[in-house]
Amino acid sequence: MVNDGARFGFLWRARLTRKREYDEDDVRVRPSRSSRPRTRTRPKHSDAVLGFVVAVDRGRYTCHVAGTDAVVTAMRARELGRHGVVVGDNVQIVGDVTGRPDTLARIVRIDERRSVLTRTADDEEGSTEGRFERVVVANAEQLVIVNSLHDPPPRTGFIDRCLVAAYDAEIEPLLCLTKGDLAVPAAVLDYYSELDLPHVLCRPDEPIDDLVAALRGRVSVMIGHSGVGKSTLVNRLVPGTDRAVGVVSAVGKGRHTSTSAVALRLPADSGDDPGWIIDTPGVRSFGLAHVSADSLLHGFPDLVEASTRCAPNCDHTGAGGECGLDKLVAEGGADARRLASFRRLLASKEGTLDPQDEGGS
Repeated sequence: MVNDGARFGFLWRARLTRKREYDEDDVRVRPSRSSRPRTRTRPKHSDAVLGFVVAVDRGRYTCHVAGTDAVVTAMRARELGRHGVVVGDNVQIVGDVTGRPDTLARIVRIDERRSVLTRTADDEEGSTEGRFERVVVANAEQLVIVNSLHDPPPRTGFIDRCLVAAYDAEIEPLLCLTKGDLAVPAAVLDYYSELDLPHVLCRPDEPIDDLVAALRGRVSVMIGHSGVGKSTLVNRLVPGTDRAVGVVSAVGKGRHTSTSAVALRLPADSGDDPGWIIDTPGVRSFGLAHVSADSLLHGFPDLVEASTRCAPNCDHTGAGGECGLDKLVAEGGADARRLASFRRLLASKEGTLDPQDEGGS
C-alpha cells in the first residue's frame, strides 16, 4: 500500500514533467529601446512660417514673424541637432506664432545663410576658451564700423581688422565716424584714401540722414569699441529702444554697455522696407585667427596687387627682403602705415603679437 507522501511525490513529479500548453496570457515581453522601429523620415512641417531671429537668450530665440508685426519666443527643435541659431538667421517656425504672451513656438529649420560674420576671441587667449571662433551675426549685408574721432581716439588698427572680416565674409563695409563735433576726420580719411571705402560723419547736434539712407532696406550690423557712441546712434535710429549708454574712463576705454546682440527694425519710411540694424556688444579687439593669410591680404586692396611682384612662397613679412609690398611702398604706390598695419595683423594671426599691443587697434 502506497502511503500518502509517496503518492503526493509521484503526482508532483508527473506534473513537472507534463508538457504544458502556453497561451498569450502567459507571455509578457517588454520591448527594448533597440527594438523600436526607426526612420530617417523627418516631418515636413509644411505649415511652417518664416521668421527672423532678433535676439538669443539662454536657449530661447526671439523671432519676428515675416509679413506681420508678431514677435514670438521659440525653442530649437531636436531634429536640428547641434546646428546653432544666431541673430540674423532666417528660420522656419511652427506652433503658436501669434505672439501672445506665455506662448512658445519651435524652430524646425534654418534657411541657408547668405553671409556669416565671424570673429575669433583671441583677445581672451589666456582664458579657458582660448582662440575661440564665434559667429557674430548671420545674413548681414553691411558692416557698420563705428569709430569715434575723439575720446576714445580713432583706432585704425581696429578698423583694419573689421575691414578684413567684412571682405572675408563678403559683406560691404561702411565707416561711421562719431563725435564729429570734437575733431575733424581728415587724418582717418587720409589713411584710407586709396580705398573705395564709404563713410558717414555723425555729430550729436545734427541729423543723421546720411546714415539712415545707408541703412535703408538692408540688414546692417554695427560693431565698435565701447564708448564710441554706438548705443547712442542706435537710440537715435530707433527711438524708444533705450540701449544702455556708458561713459568713457580716464584712459579712454569705454564701459561695455550692450551685453548681447539684438536686431532692431528701423522705422518705416513711406512704405519702403526700412531695414534692420543689429547692435552688438562693444569689443576690445576683433580677432582674425579664423581668416587665412591670403584673405588677410585681400583685406588690404591697396596692397594686394603688388603681391604679384613677390618671390614664390613669399610670406609678406619682409624678412626675406624680396617682398613686392615693400617695393610698392618704396615707389610711393602705397602708404607705409597700411603695410605696417597688415604686418601687425599677420603677426597677430601667427600668434607672435598680442592684439592688445597693436598700435591703434
